[in-house]
Amino acid sequence: MAGENCTVFTDFILLGLSGRQDVQQGLFVLFLLVYGITVIANLGMILLINLDPRLHTPMYYFLSNLSFCDVCYSSTVSPRMLADFLSEQKRIPYNLCFVQMFFFGFFAAVECVMLSVMAYDRYVAICNPLSYTVVMSRRLCTQLVVIAYIAGLLDMTIFTSFTFPISLCNSNVINHFFCDIPPLLALSSLDTTISEIALTISCSCVVGSSIVTVLLSYSYIITTILRMNSAEGRHKAFSTCASHLTAVAIFYGTLLSMYFRPNSSYSMDTDKMASVFYTIVIPMLNPLIYSLRNKDVKGALKKAVGNKLCSG
Repeated sequence: MAGENCTVFTDFILLGLSGRQDVQQGLFVLFLLVYGITVIANLGMILLINLDPRLHTPMYYFLSNLSFCDVCYSSTVSPRMLADFLSEQKRIPYNLCFVQMFFFGFFAAVECVMLSVMAYDRYVAICNPLSYTVVMSRRLCTQLVVIAYIAGLLDMTIFTSFTFPISLCNSNVINHFFCDIPPLLALSSLDTTISEIALTISCSCVVGSSIVTVLLSYSYIITTILRMNSAEGRHKAFSTCASHLTAVAIFYGTLLSMYFRPNSSYSMDTDKMASVFYTIVIPMLNPLIYSLRNKDVKGALKKAVGNKLCSG
């Protein structure tokens, strides 16, 4: 009987951040600027690391991969959102919606693991400085990056296998600005308990293992720094971790507040604001954090700009 009364939908309608046209035009300009900064800053970071021999170290190899991930991560959401700001009918085809959801979740998981890999790199650099170049070999660095991408792929493959295809009978209107997982599950006309369990398990494995790695790494790092006799040595050791620690706190803090909270405190408006922060703002902040708080990056940037001015 339910199948007879079920209407087959071939696309979704995104409500976006606001229904007012004047507000949407203002948001278009704002987020176009943010997305432009995100792409330029992250690609600039990758180019700078590749061009400057002083930055050819494991730490900056991971940072260039993080920047690449940030560009892809933001690009799964921002271009479509910008186009929707200028259109009256914010429709997205059924299959394209799931493609967006898959790649958004994939790059989010990769970034999550990549930050934990960078924490391990800092642990080896500070706690075992004499064996750093031996331990963090080029082969191991490549393997760690590959593991991050495999973890992201497995995470989303497991989840989408439990979710896709989704049964839509009641509505195809998504109260969001992109195809995020919770709003999609909310539209299902069938019981989503298994999908929610799969989401919780897959996210807990990736996020949980990453957070444990970060906490263990920094517990050893802090212990080692406190044991240093030289105040200058402690300051230098801490300064090498400050940028990464800032990025970790922002990313994991937003992620935990977003997906690991009681249902009683769930609000779609709050959900959308938090989503704006971790899908659009964080990818823009990461290269700025690493460039403004890192002497090596600032030195390489000044050198690159100086060489450009001299050659010009």
